[in-house]
Amino acid sequence: MAKKPADGSSPATDSFPIKEIFELNPLFTRRQMLGVGGLAGLAAFTSFAPGAFRQAPQQKPRIAVLASFWGATRSHADWIVNKLIDGYWWDGAYTPSRVEVASIYLHQHDTSLLGQKVAKAKGIPVFKTVAEAVTLGGKELAVDGVVIVAEHGDYPVDLKGHWLLPRWLIYNQVIRVFEQSKRAVPVFNDKHLSYDWNEAKWMFDKSRELNFPLTGGSSIPVYYRKPEIELDIETPIKHSIVVGGTGDEGGIFHAIDVLQGFVERRKGGETGVRSVQSIRGADTWKWVESNPWAGKLLESVAKSFELKPGHFQQAAQTNMCLIEYNDGTKAAVIGGRGVGWTYAGEIEGKQEPTIISMLGWAGPFDQYHASNAQPHWITEMMVTKKEPFNAERLLLSTGITNFYMDSNWENGRYTAIGRRLETPVLNMKYKSTRGAQFSKGERPPGRPYIRGFDQ
Repeated sequence: MAKKPADGSSPATDSFPIKEIFELNPLFTRRQMLGVGGLAGLAAFTSFAPGAFRQAPQQKPRIAVLASFWGATRSHADWIVNKLIDGYWWDGAYTPSRVEVASIYLHQHDTSLLGQKVAKAKGIPVFKTVAEAVTLGGKELAVDGVVIVAEHGDYPVDLKGHWLLPRWLIYNQVIRVFEQSKRAVPVFNDKHLSYDWNEAKWMFDKSRELNFPLTGGSSIPVYYRKPEIELDIETPIKHSIVVGGTGDEGGIFHAIDVLQGFVERRKGGETGVRSVQSIRGADTWKWVESNPWAGKLLESVAKSFELKPGHFQQAAQTNMCLIEYNDGTKAAVIGGRGVGWTYAGEIEGKQEPTIISMLGWAGPFDQYHASNAQPHWITEMMVTKKEPFNAERLLLSTGITNFYMDSNWENGRYTAIGRRLETPVLNMKYKSTRGAQFSKGERPPGRPYIRGFDQ
């Protein structure tokens, strides 16, 4: 029997649709029901074929939410988990939730007052440990999916700028339960897998070893786009840039994940990354000036937003991540304000660059604020048990970010022009088969939270 959580609430339990059987045949008594063997016996008793019965509504997948911090409406936990509880905005309409949030774990519990309040209002038990949350207080895995939102909270930042969030710490405890239970379920991990490459690779490898779907990453690749288009698979991309917020580790990951969402669809598919380099400050613009392909794409972005030529170059405090792929494709992520996150690609056979922008982030801060597409694809994975996109992309975006953060440092010394790091560990190949996954149609209205309170 499952133990009760510390807050006194009861864990979710399965229920058999007895009422529905009685509605179908009022003469069918409880004693008779116990005397027949499942639907076959029931069919024999009533002279109906099994197909004649209405199917009982399929139980929603039960999800364990494991969050680092849930103390503000602008925290990722509030953005994501509320939509898993109450539903989200998709294709221009409200979509009720198709999963049940069965348990919550809060790593920084005492400061996650909003999360505690939501859990109490919704009758969701809050457990003291990861293991208790995924076993619902029992000894075996008792949920159908796991959502890890280890973004935000009071955690230190190291010398290189890594925010030491407990993604691996939480994930590792989930894996222990999977292994003990000899069963695994889909896992979503918000943002990059880890600030440490070895941890990230281990996390990915465990998903393959234990054969469970894994997804995560940034919500921006699936945010609203202007124009509302996706690159075709096998698009002959020559060069690419992404311009957007890149001020810290989290920001650069968003931009890198946006880039990967486009370049993985190039001709021949993803071939892996040969090298990564970081350049910070005014030297960024010197590099752009000496590489005409990047300068042309950057100016095409400025022109599309009706900005003056050289607009981005006026900001000396910027940074850039340079990526060279194994097939010779080149790309750059460049810090720049005022354009949301914008992709620009030089495509063979086209005179003008292809420019696609993700704009209007992240408000309004209400029921449908920030991304709705991400909770939609989390839900799809939990229902279908299939990854919405290749998890290799998540690992690749994580690895590029990790090596970018290392590039400017050597033997404890920092240099603005970072080292060009060879990255043989990023030699991963795959071909994307997914369709368009971004939000489309009318944007959500500003409405009060379904939960009945803001803070």
